[in-house]
Amino acid sequence: MSRQLFVTTALPYANGNFHIGHIMEYIQADIWVRFQRMQGNAVNFVGADDTHGAPIMIAAEKAGKTPQQFVADIAVGRKQYLDGFHISFDNWHSTDSPENTELARQIYRDLRDRADGSLIEVRTIEQFFDPEKNMFLPDRYIKGECPKCHAKDQYGDNCEVCGSVYAPTDLINPFSVLSGARPELKNSEHFFFKLSDPRCVEFLENWTQDGKLQPEVANKIKEWFSVRTNPDGTTSEGLGDWDISRDAPYFGIEIPDAPGKYFYVWLDAPVGYLASLKNWFDKGGPKAKHGDTRSFDEYMAASDTEQYHFIGKDIVTFHTLFWPAMLKFSGRKTPDNVFVHGFLTVNNGEKMSKSRGTGLDPLKYLSLGMNAEWLRYYLAAKLSARNEDIDFNADDFMARVNSDLIGKYVNIASRAAKFLPDNKLVPSGEPSHMKADNLLKLVSEYYEQREYGKALREIMAFADNVNSRFDAAAPWKLVKEGKADLAAEKSSEAIQMFRVMTACLKPVMPGVAAAVETFLQCDPLDFEIAAIPLPASHQVGTYQHLMQRVTPEQLDALFEPPAPVESAQAAPETVATVPGGEEIAPLITIDDFAKIDLRIAKIVNCEAVEGSTKLLRLTLDAGEGRHRNVFSGIASMYKPEELVGQLTVLVANLAPRKMKFGVSEGMVMAASHGDEKANPGIYILNPWPGAQPGMRIH
Repeated sequence: MSRQLFVTTALPYANGNFHIGHIMEYIQADIWVRFQRMQGNAVNFVGADDTHGAPIMIAAEKAGKTPQQFVADIAVGRKQYLDGFHISFDNWHSTDSPENTELARQIYRDLRDRADGSLIEVRTIEQFFDPEKNMFLPDRYIKGECPKCHAKDQYGDNCEVCGSVYAPTDLINPFSVLSGARPELKNSEHFFFKLSDPRCVEFLENWTQDGKLQPEVANKIKEWFSVRTNPDGTTSEGLGDWDISRDAPYFGIEIPDAPGKYFYVWLDAPVGYLASLKNWFDKGGPKAKHGDTRSFDEYMAASDTEQYHFIGKDIVTFHTLFWPAMLKFSGRKTPDNVFVHGFLTVNNGEKMSKSRGTGLDPLKYLSLGMNAEWLRYYLAAKLSARNEDIDFNADDFMARVNSDLIGKYVNIASRAAKFLPDNKLVPSGEPSHMKADNLLKLVSEYYEQREYGKALREIMAFADNVNSRFDAAAPWKLVKEGKADLAAEKSSEAIQMFRVMTACLKPVMPGVAAAVETFLQCDPLDFEIAAIPLPASHQVGTYQHLMQRVTPEQLDALFEPPAPVESAQAAPETVATVPGGEEIAPLITIDDFAKIDLRIAKIVNCEAVEGSTKLLRLTLDAGEGRHRNVFSGIASMYKPEELVGQLTVLVANLAPRKMKFGVSEGMVMAASHGDEKANPGIYILNPWPGAQPGMRIH
């Protein structure tokens, strides 16, 4: 019977694009998920944007947007990363959703209304208040002089100079980061989750130490249950209660029966795992994919449902204390395991820095035409089941990819295919198949344990053996000696082993595996299918190159620092002359511009165009008393539902154009870079609130 697996990664905060740390985590989880699917297990793999909190609210205000629009704009850019690196999430959702609101509030009620005593407590606390912004300030939005070493401009929770930890009220001459005003101390009622309650402590001591977690993680957590000395010399005893509320104004979920009080972002963020899964069930995804007709509630209550989270070591506290306690004492299933990984450094441990060119920008990597599966393979080769940091070293990356994937793996098929008569296999020796069975078994065990580096080392050792046997047989010599049949036998054996290795590599390199399946004209590979050799006389296709080598030029471009920003006093000739990748067009007069009638239009409907991967059909209201039909090539950047209700700019006096899919009555304005390959993306113009359909742009 297949296993029922619910798998997530940590939710990225919706204040910026994905960075390489996100991509590493997603690749690690995706490899495990793909392996489980190859085993026939039913996996629901979901993610979401973490959208709430003061930083989002403040960033949105600076950008002149609502928080909802701000996070929606971030969400639009997620797909190109996930698709680009072959990340196979079943569903991607948002914590700013009806499902998350409903679930977070219900979990809170269940904790508050327990029959054996509430785990929620209301207390009055004293905290800093910004009189100009009219809001209570999170610790990181307060700065001042460190009370220990007197370093200036330090945050409200710790000093970056001497490392001291303190309360914001300990700062000397504190000021608000938002307004510069001196904050005032005010009392406010806050809600606390009583993590120090003996019921919670007993549960967490058992849950964290029962073998679920990695040993190094469990040992670290164990320290949190005992008396410990803090960096400032004070002591803390056991688990402390958790402040789960924030005061308005705050972008988040309002606490039931508490007007003006909102859940702290870290309460509703992990609930987003459940919300995304519920959204996936409500859309019918599991039924369509696995034939699973259960509801979300039935699935989560089932005894055979396994729940796994992949996270970084910087958020262990939330996922191994707060999250399981929230689930346990609200009457829900707790995670079967939390898999913790380390950080990613670049070039021998150097801290990433975009300005120094030591950052590894995932989108830049893709825009340079670098193969996503190079990175998937390289990271997998360094990943283990431990939460150790790993390093991306450019020279090592090139050497490993070119040696392992090109020189060992791909090399087998490119050489052996030449000696197959009419592209047909012939019977080959049994000893190699016996070794292949051992490889499949060992690699399968390593994938299950998330020991990817060990799995890939076994695969490449096997490739070395296959290449050695092929070299020793020397089919090219056998052909010259008139022994073409023997050459075909040795080459067929190599192709059979190449197929086995492809099955082993498929969780890491799904794109290459799909190309190999096409070349071999075989069924989609899994570990069971790969154990059965292709039959004699099986017809394969014509071999095509499967992968190119990494070049030094690509790596130089990847780590090239951004061009220095010129000072305001720079001479005119030093200013960039090709903004956006295109020269400024020749000068026109006001009369030329007046010929173009640009109007504000509202997108009243938007839908995909059947038969086209690029076009969306927009129904526009330009204040004319009728609707216009316009086709726009923006399908790669926007989902239809994201555009409905938005304002945009219409070229209203463009002659209608008859297209394959209908008549287009104008054109919406959009921005893109001149070099589409290096800088993909097209962005429609969005007027500020207050503009109305039909208004002319002058």
